[in-house]
Formats: sequence, structure tokens, C-alpha cells
Amino acid sequence: MRKESLAFLEKLLDAPSPSGYEQPAQRVFRDYVAPYCDELTTDVMGNVFARISGKGKDLPRVMIVGHTDEIGLQVKYIDDKGFLYFAAVGGVDAHLTAGKRVNVHTAGGPLAGVIGKKPIHLMDAKDRETVVKLESQYIDIGAKDKKEAQKLVKVGDAVTFESAFTRLAGDRVSSRGFDDKAGCFVVAEVLRLVAAGKKKLAVDLYGVSSVQEEIGLRGGTTSCYAVNPDVGICVEVDFATDQPDVEKKHNGEVALGKGPILTRGANINPHLFDLLSVAADKEKIDVQHTANPRATGTDANVMQISRSGVATALVKIPLRYMHTPVETVSLGDLEAAAKLIVATLERIASREEFIPR
Repeated sequence: MRKESLAFLEKLLDAPSPSGYEQPAQRVFRDYVAPYCDELTTDVMGNVFARISGKGKDLPRVMIVGHTDEIGLQVKYIDDKGFLYFAAVGGVDAHLTAGKRVNVHTAGGPLAGVIGKKPIHLMDAKDRETVVKLESQYIDIGAKDKKEAQKLVKVGDAVTFESAFTRLAGDRVSSRGFDDKAGCFVVAEVLRLVAAGKKKLAVDLYGVSSVQEEIGLRGGTTSCYAVNPDVGICVEVDFATDQPDVEKKHNGEVALGKGPILTRGANINPHLFDLLSVAADKEKIDVQHTANPRATGTDANVMQISRSGVATALVKIPLRYMHTPVETVSLGDLEAAAKLIVATLERIASREEFIPR
């Protein structure tokens, strides 16, 4: 991967962005894409829009989107001893939280803490076999009492898991937040590649880093309404099934390092799917396939039914260990996804081609 692109990816992943608290990561996204776009704006929700104008008149509008928000925690209550009780922001797994290092994002900057629970030695045998509910776990910041804790932390402060970007063997990397900063990264790389291209596209391109996907596809809904695209491509992550404990019958045969995933189903415009498939074949980009017979739980869902409807597709990145602090991807899959989307954009001729015949 290009050195500058990898540095951007690391910086994006390091920036805190639980749903509703995305702006540290959005600032990283804005700074990176600013040189590549003709127009850069942020709306009241916090969605970021980067536009590259095409060549010609009455061009189809194409929106590509990845959501920048990650799962996390939020401080709900500070007890008399200075311990912080919290709630989940998005789908947090209570199996994983106890014993984790966290950062509480306060007005004075990030504050280190640890999530504690009763030692196993002091637990009844039956309690050892059950998961401690999130509401019974707590964050220890080292405060001696409530008064000291309240000087440092406010109710409502966001919390993220401490997780450093880690290089594994080959091109595999691990971090928290690949769901869906992997998608944001691909959107940014598409903008960079399009800007570097020799010819202008025959589309008006909007690269969007959306917010609040993890709590209900909220930013995807408002950003698509604002752009009013003819065509929408959502870049997301999907469950890799090449780890030992994931059933392939649920999500198909999906592996890291074998290329981005193209989804088929009711959420996907058939012609746009064909364009992606042809582009993959012509450009010799390996792709994988999954099936989803219903609405997907992604921004593609709300894009498709925005206003009078949008021709929508999903390009997904294989991901291991979703919604953990050690989400793992292949850098090659990220690069291939960006190249695939650019090759597809080059093949879009008109908005009418997406209407079923």
C-alpha cells in the first residue's frame, strides 16, 4: 500500500468516533480528501461530502459512502467511589469488555481507564458461567471518590477501547474501528484515484463519510436525501468465514485476501451489480460473492429507498472479529475495492441504464 495512504488509514483508525461523537475522525477524513475534490462540505449531522464534478451536462449523480462511526461506550453514572457506569453505543459484546483498557474522551482530552469486575476467585460457580451484564461493569479511572471523578469526567462523555493499529503476518492488519473506517478509507482512496485520472468521469461524484450508522443508519439517510443521487455504492465490511468458528452456511464462503465482496439481493440494482462484475473481470480484480435476500443492515438500505429510489450496490471488505477491538482485514482487499469502484465509475454512461427493462 502507498505510504501516504497507510498513514491516513492509521490516523483515521486512531481517531475516536463513537456514534454521535465522530468529528475527530471526520477531521482526519476532511484533511485527507481536501486536495482531491472540487467541493468539501459538512452538514448539521456531521456527514462529510466531497464532490468531484464530471465532464458534460446533466450528468448522473453517483454517491459512494462509508460510515465513520464506530461502536463504543458512553458514561451514564458516577458512583460515590468514583467508578463510571456506562451504556453501549452500538452493538458492544459484553463478553469482551471486562478487563479492557479504555479512553474516556473528556473536555480536557482522553483519560485512561480500565473496565473492572469482580475477580473470578470471589464469584459463585454459577456466576462464572454467565456473562456479566454491561450495566454491572464499570470503568476505573483511578479517582478516589465521586468528587474527584466529576472534576475529570462528565456524564455523556464518550469512551473507546484502547487498541493500537497492529501489523500481522503478510498484509493483514488489526485495529478497532475497521467497521466501517475501512469503508471511509476506500471512499477517500476512490476520490484520490479519480482526481489523479487522466480523464474526467461522465458522472458527478460525491464521496460521503456518514455518521451514526451503528445506531440506525441515520447519517446515511440524511446524506443520501441531501445528495439525491441516481446511483449509490455503499462500502462496508462483511463477516469473513475463514476463521474456525464461523459457519459458512450463514454468510457464504468469504476469506481475507481474496478481494472485495459483491452482494446480490433485493437491495442491489441488477445493472449496477453487472457493471461491478464486468469491471472486476476486465481489470482482473478478484471478487467474492454473498447473497442477501432482504434489506441489508447498511447505508445501502436507506440509500435505495431515499426519495423516489436509488440504483444501489454494496462493495464489502472481508472482516474478522467484527465489533471487537481487534477487527482484522487485508490491506490488499482495501486497495482492490477502491480500484474496482473507480473502474465501475468509468463505465457509467447515463442514469437511464439502471432502470429495469
